[in-house]
Amino acid sequence: MPSFIPPEKDSNPFSRPQTPVEKHKVAFVGIGAMGYFMARNLASSQGIGNHPLLVWNRSPAKAEALLEELGSTKIRVAASLAEVATESDIIITNLANDAVVTSVYEEMISHLVNHASSKSKLFVETSTIYPALAGQLEEMLDPISYATLITAPVFGAPVAADKAQLVIVTSGDHRSKTEIAHLLVPAVGRKIVDLGGNLEKAPTLKLIGNSIILGFNASMAQSLTLAEKASIGAESALDLVKELFPTPIIMNYADKMTHDKFDGSKGFSIDGGIKDAQHIRQLTSAHGSPMPIIDIVHQQMITAKALHNANKQANVPTHDVLDMTAIIAASRIAAGLDAFDSKKHGTSQVVRPSTSFTE
Repeated sequence: MPSFIPPEKDSNPFSRPQTPVEKHKVAFVGIGAMGYFMARNLASSQGIGNHPLLVWNRSPAKAEALLEELGSTKIRVAASLAEVATESDIIITNLANDAVVTSVYEEMISHLVNHASSKSKLFVETSTIYPALAGQLEEMLDPISYATLITAPVFGAPVAADKAQLVIVTSGDHRSKTEIAHLLVPAVGRKIVDLGGNLEKAPTLKLIGNSIILGFNASMAQSLTLAEKASIGAESALDLVKELFPTPIIMNYADKMTHDKFDGSKGFSIDGGIKDAQHIRQLTSAHGSPMPIIDIVHQQMITAKALHNANKQANVPTHDVLDMTAIIAASRIAAGLDAFDSKKHGTSQVVRPSTSFTE
């Protein structure tokens, strides 16, 4: 369980209601690499009162693992999405891609259309989606007069989700955002950034933020590869990164690349990275704002995935899911190095500095 870290000043732009708010029945859909920690921290918080968090996942094993960790007083596993839609007042979704998001919402909406509820329903979409999908989801919910949607994508790797240090970006109905603001901070995240009433704004900022992360990783991959080829060594370059950019997210990505930590089940999968790059490219085209670095990132991640698939077919031991930081495989191959095993690069000429880096 995460240790409590006090939220920063002005971490929540929504004032806490002066009158007590009824505790809602909350559901969490999508118990993946991020969703597991988000759901766990939410279930352990005081925000949902005495109601156990209702969870659902396409693969029941992950939901059952959460139940085993927290117990039946904190977690209840839903048998179906129909049960989630019927029994919950607030439904938080954190899913892999747009197709899965659409499918899950279609199933819940279909049930609600045929089984009207006397209570309002608030859907909180935290996945990384193409902005136009938010408008499509709102249209899908139109027949259900008592249902409202807000978008609330999150920034942070699974390690940040584990520690409840996510940054949550919201857009949509103000009253609905107020309802969930103090449910999510500090239980799930450390800060909310609100972008107003347009549902598409939060998913747009999420993609812009991910473009920065993806661009950084492409640049880092090339720099670490050059350090290997120049007989400096990736470890020395990593030391420099730690000196110049001592922030957890940057150091984490650089460390993964340097030490071949390419297990995508514990981080940001390369499939997710490819999906985000496709969304960003579509967004830049729609707004006439070129971003060539993302074209390169997209190509390099596809290359890394192809190399990974080739290893699988050749029965070379590898991870089931590849991490996004394996983008470095493309740079390594282009430089004549092994794609995934830096131990094969050779270290005989590598020189590590004996002093710290200073300006």
